[in-house]
Amino acid sequence: MGHILKMKPVFKEMIWGGHKLRDVYGYDIPSDHTGEAWAISAHKNGNCTIENSEYAGTTLAQLFDEHRELFGNIEGNEFPLLVKIIDANDNLSVQVHPDDAYAKKYENSLGKTECWYVLQADENTKMVMGHHAKTKEEFVKAIEEDDYDHLLNSFAISEGDFFYIPSGTLHAICSGSLIYEAQQSSDITYRVYDYHRKDKDGNERQLHVKQSIDVTRVPANVDQNKEFVKAELENGTKTTMIESEFFAVDRYQLTGKNTIVNDKPFQLVSVIEGSGIIGDIEVKKGDHFIICSDQKETIFNGNMAVMIATL
Repeated sequence: MGHILKMKPVFKEMIWGGHKLRDVYGYDIPSDHTGEAWAISAHKNGNCTIENSEYAGTTLAQLFDEHRELFGNIEGNEFPLLVKIIDANDNLSVQVHPDDAYAKKYENSLGKTECWYVLQADENTKMVMGHHAKTKEEFVKAIEEDDYDHLLNSFAISEGDFFYIPSGTLHAICSGSLIYEAQQSSDITYRVYDYHRKDKDGNERQLHVKQSIDVTRVPANVDQNKEFVKAELENGTKTTMIESEFFAVDRYQLTGKNTIVNDKPFQLVSVIEGSGIIGDIEVKKGDHFIICSDQKETIFNGNMAVMIATL
């Protein structure tokens, strides 16, 4: 048997966070303003601990450094991907992430391309993705005039929607969203607009307007793939949500016993609905695992929805 490693999430309190991470998944969150569960992460700002196997108590970053053979002996100084669950009780800032080149030059970090799968959305919940400026000058003018009503491209979202957000895309998750996010392992966010809201000490959060102008793509490309390839399994379906240069994400809707092959350096597994057994581990909604490269195929048995992110 190979390794199927259960992760202990790291929680982040945010000005916009809520308590759905407790209400929906039963997580022991630090407060009713918890915005993010870093569910599978080796990033220094949220390094998950392994809960089972001979590596129990080890952080993912340490395991990646010391046992690269468990991850297909991939190259690189840091674990490349990060999976989060995000509870937006209020609007997140309007923000943008740099690409690898800009992030390496100015932040000594990976860039951040990400994707979102909408787990829940309250009625009339919106999302911001992209903008309406045709030139950089138009973009800067709208920022200088605080004219975000006309600048931002916003639209309604529903449970089950999926969005791919390349670096350089202006975006914001809005109030009422519960989101699964798979991304490059980066914590670089440039805030361009934060609704002039103040923290408990009366201060507005720091903005990064120059960097945002530097890295935002103008004009924006907001076309999204709405046709997802679906494959029938022995007991369920597999939907390919995205295959990009940075990661691939599939959604599995399982109704019984299925053998899922692992032909990647690793599989990042998130149970988003239901319960069952993965390998010989009992699992439930809100559990997250890494299937290592020494586990070539895994039996998933149960009624559950699972997201799997890979390179």
